[in-house]
Amino acid sequence: MTRYKNHSARVAPAPSPLPADIQDSIDAIMRGNDPLVLFTTLARDRRLFFKLFNSGLLDRGHLTILQREIVIDRVTAQCGAEYEWGVHVAAYATKAGLDAGQIASLLESDASEEHWRDEDRVLIRLCDSLHASCSVDDGLWESLIRYHSEEAIIELLMLAGYYRMISYLANGLRLPLEPNTPRFKDIHGRGGMP
Repeated sequence: MTRYKNHSARVAPAPSPLPADIQDSIDAIMRGNDPLVLFTTLARDRRLFFKLFNSGLLDRGHLTILQREIVIDRVTAQCGAEYEWGVHVAAYATKAGLDAGQIASLLESDASEEHWRDEDRVLIRLCDSLHASCSVDDGLWESLIRYHSEEAIIELLMLAGYYRMISYLANGLRLPLEPNTPRFKDIHGRGGMP
């Protein structure tokens, strides 16, 4: 379900010009593209802006880009965070090697198994378990350690939690959807996960 569409944001972005260090941080991520409204909204408060920017997990860590994007896209879809889901699908789906069927599958409550390898399904199960119970049962843990180091599992848990927080921000602030990003209905024909 899409919780918020293109309603006016509840908090206006910081006015331009932004402080140089904030602008430099945004420019480093955006690489010449317009800044995301999430970033300019957080730029209203220097402390909060840098707390978010300094804790991101988009660097090279224990996960491949595919593993990372499966988790991010699943978590943001589960949270109905069309804003952040659309940003990630537009920016990273092709780089991660996600095809249209896989992207649509991540919007499904059961994430159709036909699109995924066993190790990918374990990531989807992890997101589903965390969403439902904020925990990981022993059977799922055993499946995770079959494919991932303990450090990678810690990163997966942090990544899922981080993008749940980002979803809270996007939905709570009612951020307007970014231009040229996909919408749940464009991919699946409905408003995302039930």
